Amino acid sequence: MTGATTGERVLEAALESFGTRGYEATSLDALAAGLGLRKQTILYWFPSKEALLEAVVDRAAADLAEALERSLSRAGEGWARVEALVTSVFRLSVRRPQLLGVVREASRLGPPASVRLLAALEPLMERATGFLRAEMAAGRMREQDPRVVLVAAYSAVLGMATEVDVIRVLGFEPTPRELVRRRNELVRFLRSAVATPSSPP
Repeated sequence: MTGATTGERVLEAALESFGTRGYEATSLDALAAGLGLRKQTILYWFPSKEALLEAVVDRAAADLAEALERSLSRAGEGWARVEALVTSVFRLSVRRPQLLGVVREASRLGPPASVRLLAALEPLMERATGFLRAEMAAGRMREQDPRVVLVAAYSAVLGMATEVDVIRVLGFEPTPRELVRRRNELVRFLRSAVATPSSPP
């Protein structure tokens, strides 16, 4: 990170470690050593490990929302928007796996980290819920509770994109070709679960 402040370097290193090793497995001493800093320097920017976690969750949520918004801005209408979001998450799983790792870790940790993450993503979730309601009202998706559909889709997409160990146990290897196949299978699965037969492809 050329030209980054010390605080930004600490934040990026923490995002990497929390997203790959986990929050509990990351110590401020190890972060400081990896950055060539003193622990007190980290505490100057972030007064506690909890404060650093809050900043990491905020950054991860902002970066995720930005990536999803970017994919939506280029997507078409209807089902194409769902496919664009799934594709965006799978791309992130290759390009920035630590980002999705933080999202998963915040959910695993529970409050206050999970509450903070969901609050940051709430505007996007509200838009997604509105989109599902409109698609159901137009007859392109089956009438269901859109919030349940959203939570189920969120869990399925995040799990398929990030749970590498579980996926390997099930016989899937995390190769680029396998990732594309898994994404396509997931899109087909979601479509069969929510789209009506008359919904355009």
